[in-house]
Amino acid sequence: MIRDGADSMERYRLAQDGFDGVLAAVPADRWESSSACAEWTVRDVAGHVIWAQWQLRAWATGEADPPPTGAPGSPHPAPVAGDDPVAAWRAARAESVAALTDEALGRTVSITGIGQVPLIAVVPLLVTDTVAHTWDIGHALGMAVELDPRLVAVAFDWARSSVVRRPGFFGPELDPPDGADEQTRLLAYLGRAAWRPVLA
Repeated sequence: MIRDGADSMERYRLAQDGFDGVLAAVPADRWESSSACAEWTVRDVAGHVIWAQWQLRAWATGEADPPPTGAPGSPHPAPVAGDDPVAAWRAARAESVAALTDEALGRTVSITGIGQVPLIAVVPLLVTDTVAHTWDIGHALGMAVELDPRLVAVAFDWARSSVVRRPGFFGPELDPPDGADEQTRLLAYLGRAAWRPVLA
């Protein structure tokens, strides 16, 4: 468990680093641009991922869940990101990471659509969510987002066995173009057309 937990957390930190890099590259005048998530702006996506850090900390510590403002399916998570989404993200990340002790990773938590599982088992979901939203922001802003192949593999493994397809979670699987690479195939599986531009 300790070795597996360390491996999982290393990949999650890598996913967080990738999100941080894309978020820090968002121009000041593009936070209200459309993202690759239907009906969400770039600031909304940032708010959702920040909220996920709050939720993760609550699971790790046993404290009350955060308000559902940024939860999956929320109509407008932007307020969670505030006026400085990068600072809000980094603060939330630091607090959640500090709470993820070995003891906390062994806590049993209840996840919608998954059930009762140890917190460490949720990490692949968090990797999947983080890399998907990293791409959602970057693609919408015309960035060339290349996800780490190790993270693509983790996300694809998790998605094939656990993906929840319903409004507010993941959309219907799409058919990727012939010869698509693994990242594009993953994104298509998660309902994202990486081969199409986002309409602002």
